[in-house]
Amino acid sequence: MEEISKKHRDDLILFVNGKKVIRDTSLFCKVSLMSVLSVCLTGTKLGCAEGGCGACTVMVSRFHSNRNAIVHQAVNACLAPICSLHHCAVTTVEGIGSVASKVHPVQERIAKAHGSQCGFCTPGIVMSMYALLRNNPQPMMRDIEEAFQGMMRPMIYNMILFSLMCRGKAGACYMITGQKEEKGDSTNSVQQLFDPSEFMPLDPTQEIIFPPELMPLRELRFIGERMQWIQPSSLKELLQLKAEYPAAKLVVGNTEVGKALSNQFYPLILAPAFIDELNSIQYTENGIVFGASVTLTLLGNVLHGEVNKLPSYKTEVFQAILRQLHWFAGQQIRNYTAETMCILNSKHLIFKDGKRVLQMDDKFFTGYRKTALKPEEILLSIEIPYTRKYFSAFKQSPRKEDDIAIVTCGMNVVFWEGSNIVQDIQLSYGGMASTTVLATTTRSQLIGRQWDEEMLQDACSYLTEEMTLSPSAPGGMVAYRRTLTISLFFKFFLTVQHKLAQELAQVPQGVEQDAVPPGQNMDDVIGRPIMHLSAVKQATGEAVYCDDIPCYKNELYLALVTSTKPHAYIKSIDTTDAMAVPGVVTFVCAKDIPGSNKTGPVVYDETVLADEKVTCVGHIVGAIVADTPAHAQRAAKAVRISYQELQAVIITIQDAIANESFYQPTRTIERGDLTQGFQESDNILQGEIHIGGQEHFYLETNCTLAVPRGEDGEMELFVSTQSTAKTQVSKHSLGVPASHIVCRVKRMGGGFGGKETRSTILSTIVAVAAHKVKRAVRCMLDRDEDMLVSGGRHPFFGRYKVGFKKNGKVMALDVTYYSNAGNSMDLSLSIMERALLHMDNCYNIPHVRGTGYICRTNLPSNTAFRGFGGPQGMMVAESWINDVALSCGLPAEQVRELNLYKQGEYTPFNQCLEQFTIDRCWRECMNISDFHQRKANVELYNKQHRWTKRGLSIIPTKFGISFTAVFLNQAGALVHIYTDGSVLLTHGGTEMGQGLHTKMVQVASRTLEIPSTKIFISETSTNTVPNTSPTAASASSDLNGMAVYNACKTLLQRLEPYKAKNPKGFWEDWVTAAYFDRVNLSANGFYKTPDLGYDFETNSGHPFNYFSYGVAVSEVEIDCLTGSHKNLHTSIVMDVGKSLNPALDIGQVEGAFMQGVGLFTLEELRYSSQGYLYTRGPGMYKIPAFGDIPTELKVSLLRDAPNEKAIFSSKAVGEPPLFLAASVFYAIKDAITAARAESGLIGPFRLDSPATPERIRNACEDKFTKLCPPPEPGTYTPWDVRV
Repeated sequence: MEEISKKHRDDLILFVNGKKVIRDTSLFCKVSLMSVLSVCLTGTKLGCAEGGCGACTVMVSRFHSNRNAIVHQAVNACLAPICSLHHCAVTTVEGIGSVASKVHPVQERIAKAHGSQCGFCTPGIVMSMYALLRNNPQPMMRDIEEAFQGMMRPMIYNMILFSLMCRGKAGACYMITGQKEEKGDSTNSVQQLFDPSEFMPLDPTQEIIFPPELMPLRELRFIGERMQWIQPSSLKELLQLKAEYPAAKLVVGNTEVGKALSNQFYPLILAPAFIDELNSIQYTENGIVFGASVTLTLLGNVLHGEVNKLPSYKTEVFQAILRQLHWFAGQQIRNYTAETMCILNSKHLIFKDGKRVLQMDDKFFTGYRKTALKPEEILLSIEIPYTRKYFSAFKQSPRKEDDIAIVTCGMNVVFWEGSNIVQDIQLSYGGMASTTVLATTTRSQLIGRQWDEEMLQDACSYLTEEMTLSPSAPGGMVAYRRTLTISLFFKFFLTVQHKLAQELAQVPQGVEQDAVPPGQNMDDVIGRPIMHLSAVKQATGEAVYCDDIPCYKNELYLALVTSTKPHAYIKSIDTTDAMAVPGVVTFVCAKDIPGSNKTGPVVYDETVLADEKVTCVGHIVGAIVADTPAHAQRAAKAVRISYQELQAVIITIQDAIANESFYQPTRTIERGDLTQGFQESDNILQGEIHIGGQEHFYLETNCTLAVPRGEDGEMELFVSTQSTAKTQVSKHSLGVPASHIVCRVKRMGGGFGGKETRSTILSTIVAVAAHKVKRAVRCMLDRDEDMLVSGGRHPFFGRYKVGFKKNGKVMALDVTYYSNAGNSMDLSLSIMERALLHMDNCYNIPHVRGTGYICRTNLPSNTAFRGFGGPQGMMVAESWINDVALSCGLPAEQVRELNLYKQGEYTPFNQCLEQFTIDRCWRECMNISDFHQRKANVELYNKQHRWTKRGLSIIPTKFGISFTAVFLNQAGALVHIYTDGSVLLTHGGTEMGQGLHTKMVQVASRTLEIPSTKIFISETSTNTVPNTSPTAASASSDLNGMAVYNACKTLLQRLEPYKAKNPKGFWEDWVTAAYFDRVNLSANGFYKTPDLGYDFETNSGHPFNYFSYGVAVSEVEIDCLTGSHKNLHTSIVMDVGKSLNPALDIGQVEGAFMQGVGLFTLEELRYSSQGYLYTRGPGMYKIPAFGDIPTELKVSLLRDAPNEKAIFSSKAVGEPPLFLAASVFYAIKDAITAARAESGLIGPFRLDSPATPERIRNACEDKFTKLCPPPEPGTYTPWDVRV
């Protein structure tokens, strides 16, 4: 290494947005492109640092010598090492258009078509589409879908696809939104959400020209502080270096090393991506030989071409690889990743003194991520063979799109000519051991056998004996994985027999909403689909988020030090090694807090920094402050903490029940006489359901910038938070009054409840650090840190006893809820209260009792999440009513409709249901979904198919609107009118993508009777509107809207005399006249929701101002052999009153629904028995992506349903639609019911949430699952536990 260091070093040369950039790599050798861009270009966003979300997508252009062409590729900036981009041209979202100059057509479309909410991921979506258009100006829908594969958390999936379906030619769209069917109540005219004819055409001359000087050079050497990067220019140079330094790490795509760079140290990296021999593609008699640096994208393109021109029997292997590639990672990863891990025949190896060829057999992988390659060898090429006739490959993962496999397999069989007798067979499995496993025993037993049912039965028995796993195997799901080995072989068996063709599905989708009333003034924007105020800035990357704020002079960076034990005393903290890291300024611990270390949103039962004891893995013990984020993180990892472990460690709800570990109080709601109700019932059943937690996965992680103001303890906090007032809790820790702390929020990149209270922990720690060092301090958490420390949605366990008549009418219900609160109370009591207040969902139960227990466990404190306990409460309700239907043998929709509330009836908490619209929503949803015909089609399909089944479900929701803590139902606003007639509006709500600022401008515009263009909102801050309630509970438009309205009304009254004197004048004339007459042109507005208050002791009062209603119908198809499912259709009818902005409201409905799809079918938090969170990033934790949208998705807003209790007759929309995703869950359960019937199983059965492939497969009990029974509980230590 010393010898290399003495040789020449090169400067890094690249172009960014057309400008030449030269960098000395001594400071940048180890970093990614993202780290460099974030210094000066803030449009590219860091969402996960794993290449799993797409927020950091940029376009990289380079000259490819083998293809003699310039190649444009979308890549993840978080993974691309800066050194790999020498002589490349990088284009970011700022480089294609801006508000100040001219926006690009892609940016315009996604903004004007309402495809941007919080906007944090919008630049990545824009650049993915832009890169696609640079290569293909006229893409098809499948090309667009492929470009977005793997991108996560766009909360308006449908509208993003709508906006980008428009091709390069203006108005040439695959679908025009706003079209409708003339059915039932949907007979009014439907207003278009946007007009595609107004879009700018794609103009290729607008694009940045590739700089001609960027051509390949000689060998390059970049030497950094602790790492060296060498890019050989020839195969000879590479082999020489590998012989001299056999331990050197080879990097082509960097998708593995890139994720590890922040945690692992590689002193020497060799980057052979541009060596000609490694990029060659050769056609031989036996197949195609691909150089080892050929990317997956290029490999796929070549194989596609061969499949299109060669006979099918010759390309079975090619087709299998293409099917796997379609679901492998996202387009950005495939563009950068080499193909060496695909399904291969042989690998050609080369080293300094020769070559050799290795077959891909059971000897190639020698251990986990270890191969038979010698240290000095490199992979030269791989050969993919032409086909044997019968070949298949399968992959089963939690999410089909961009997910790590649970089990994979490749299978090939050869028959003696003219017979069905097996000549040879190969069965290869991944996910059943640390290496690929060949079923050699099964193979030997099957050779010479006829391919028939008897052979199938024997093969399943052989595989059961051969494919074994320890009950404690890493990854868990042991019974499911063993069952998959058999099920996938059965699919191969059927494939060989029938050669089933795959069907391609299109994506027809639509939206419906009210037209504005005839004659409404064009300047009156209420009810119109006004574009989100920040949409264009978000699409161009110019929207400023917390971490985009320019650095202050001498600013420092903070990194957290967290506990690795779930329950222990802290014996000592050793910071010696940490303080020796260059750039480290200080270590912050509990003793550095000048005020109180106690904190909490309601009860002060937790600490800002752990003092003496930790109560969960991830408990924040201290923080390192340093000159750069990299130095701070490196030093944080060097802090050594000694523990004295404590017992008991309580992780799960069942642990808490066994140890009676509960927070107080226990809540109960009871109405009627349970004894009488059960006596009047014909049948009584009991059941249970567990509902898993959920990670918020906002794209912008928690972020704080604290700036001390130098006197009187003043502190300015820029925070990504939903609660500016609660952020002032740092006053207790700093020992100063709240008036000395100003909290400012421009916008958030998503919140979902996760930034209501948990953001205050980080902001307080950063404030304490800034107070200590007397300098500005910044911290933006990495994704894995954020997931570790911030908590999420409460896991719930429901246990119920229900009495009912033979016709399905429910008479009595006794239900008990248990929630996993974690290591502090946080908002868990209010969440449990809301769960109890929604235990009925939409069903009238004469005799009912609900009890709620809050479990104290050794997990990070769980917190608010969209729905706030309501979805968990309603999910249990749908479980017992589904059981009632199965028990009675009646259609579930019939039993649900029979038990629905009617207008004027009372809830279990004795609130009368007024303006009740669930019956209208029900009828309209049945109508627009064509429910009865759809059900007949499902039944016919299920009769014709044994191993795939379809299911159908209709689910209603009733969601109470108001904070259950009465004092929070208040809001303030401040409105300034300036002498030029412009208006500055400030209110207490925060903008996190839901369009609250846009709606408030609409309210002010109508009230003041001026165009919305005259009104501006800058930010939310505590020095303009104090004592604000959190932006939560779906009540922000109601509360802040009325406060804005009241402030504007006050100003109108002051201007009225001047309007009367000059009735033909303009707004500016009246304002000027009032100013010269010394009239106050500033006004406060305030509002509190009237007639609220509920007493749990007496079961009296009104906890809610009103209810939002909705109904959804969903159809799914499940694969009974693997547990995978497809979302085929969803129709939603939502009552949002008279919509303030139908485009925003439809976006909220879609976003909430898709987040619910994640909650109920996909997202699963996995913990060890000691409370360690395994799922700490998109690699293991999967949220819905574009491919999870139902094939057909219809959203309709209920017409003629004004709500007299909210601003301009509107209704809340943020949280209520989320539970409608339960229609997908119960459609899955309906399909499972059909599968179980094939095995003679009828009646109620338990299906916990989420309905993962594992749970679906295990519930479809059949002859294969019986071969792999789950291990007996208590006989082993499980890899993970259900919390």
